[in-house]
Amino acid sequence: MGARKKITVVGAGNVGATAAHWLASKELGDVVLVDIVEGVPQGKALDLAEAAPVEGYDVRLIGTNGYDETTDSDVVIITAGLARKPGMSRDDLLRTNADIVGKVVDECVKRSPNSILVIVSNPLDAMCQVALRRSGFPKHRVVGMAGVLDSARMRCFLAEALDVSVENVTAFVLGGHGDTMVPLPRYSTCAGIPVTELLSKEQIDAIVKRTAGGGAEIVNLLKTGSAYYAPSAAAVEMTESILKDKKKILPCAAYLEGEYGINGLYVGVPCKLGAKGLEQVIEITLTAEERIALQKSAAAVQELIDVLGI
Repeated sequence: MGARKKITVVGAGNVGATAAHWLASKELGDVVLVDIVEGVPQGKALDLAEAAPVEGYDVRLIGTNGYDETTDSDVVIITAGLARKPGMSRDDLLRTNADIVGKVVDECVKRSPNSILVIVSNPLDAMCQVALRRSGFPKHRVVGMAGVLDSARMRCFLAEALDVSVENVTAFVLGGHGDTMVPLPRYSTCAGIPVTELLSKEQIDAIVKRTAGGGAEIVNLLKTGSAYYAPSAAAVEMTESILKDKKKILPCAAYLEGEYGINGLYVGVPCKLGAKGLEQVIEITLTAEERIALQKSAAAVQELIDVLGI
């Protein structure tokens, strides 16, 4: 395939197909879309390939129901798994998705032993742990996408409240994806000014609450599915930082070994992403309240790991 990078996206549902769309439009590399449903990855890849002359991206797009086409991928984005239905807890998905993700990892790792895995499947932190164990990869080559999405949601709401460009706003969200996430308003800024100086505590609290429920808000509106534009964009931002060795600091699910007082678990923390994958976990000083919230987040992940017995 020449010198172009190669990215495999497993799962050609809304998140996977939209990730393929962003990847192609940014010309990050050739894209292989894998799904078990016959015709779907082939059809979506062909449709995206036919958009290339209009949009001007020169990358190859291949859809397949097998894994041989994924050989020698640089990055593998795993979105496979059952989606959450309204009223369904993330934990209901746990065993089924652990089984699916485990099998996907086996197939991909056999063919792309030097790849970096970006996990998107839910429940996210537990699926990262499954992928780490099944792949046998070092921890720097298995990262999870949650914090980029959560902080994007928070930035969206902050920019709206402040009536400023989304580019001016940074937000920091730590911890697990879902109810136990830990948004950090004091590290969230508008053009470098802490948002705590610009918005009232009530406004910030409302935004923090809306951020934590961001996924559920969209599920309740769509009724037949869950969010996919922002989640796929977030996975692609991580992939871009890795493939271009940008060394962006992004909140990701990373395997911690003592950082933040957490050991042997995937938890959302600030990560430097570059060509090696996770190149550094950035440790920031937390208040007692934030530390307790992060520990609670870790405990929630531990519960899932205990259920899975990994």
